Amino acid sequence: MSSGYGEVQVRAATEADLGSLADLYNHYVRETSITFDTEPFTLEQRRSWLLSHPEDGPHRLLVARDRTNRSLLGYVTSSPFRIKPAYATSVEVSVYCAREAVGRGVGTLLYKTLFEALADEDVHRAYAGIALPNEASVRLHTRFGFRHVGTYGEVGRKFGRYWDVAWYEKQLD
Repeated sequence: MSSGYGEVQVRAATEADLGSLADLYNHYVRETSITFDTEPFTLEQRRSWLLSHPEDGPHRLLVARDRTNRSLLGYVTSSPFRIKPAYATSVEVSVYCAREAVGRGVGTLLYKTLFEALADEDVHRAYAGIALPNEASVRLHTRFGFRHVGTYGEVGRKFGRYWDVAWYEKQLD
């Protein structure tokens, strides 16, 4: 994909991405309500998360990097939806973009690549929780065929206030 950054490469994350992944996510932890984590993660904490997403299978972690300067532009995950066995064909997905990459098509490229990879897996549904307000995320998910299935009111507390989370669902098979 071409963008304002030159060529963008999307690939499975490796341990070499760990520092950049932690930095990107910790920005959202410290500065936004987009994630309900409240304390930044150490590299060791993020390493176990990275290793829980193999290169293949239904639970993936893909990164988008600028081919020119190798900077991390964003990442996307598909993770277990719930731990009980009957949920195995459902995944929870999320996408995070670097501040300078927001609105430049990186999230779209990441989701496109993820859903193409999941097409060959035994995955029936994808779910995404969006802390509100977040119109850009709602637009992105709607564009990919997600439909709103409900909103949990004031389900999380961060920065001294309560936040709603809208849940979106996408059929994958």
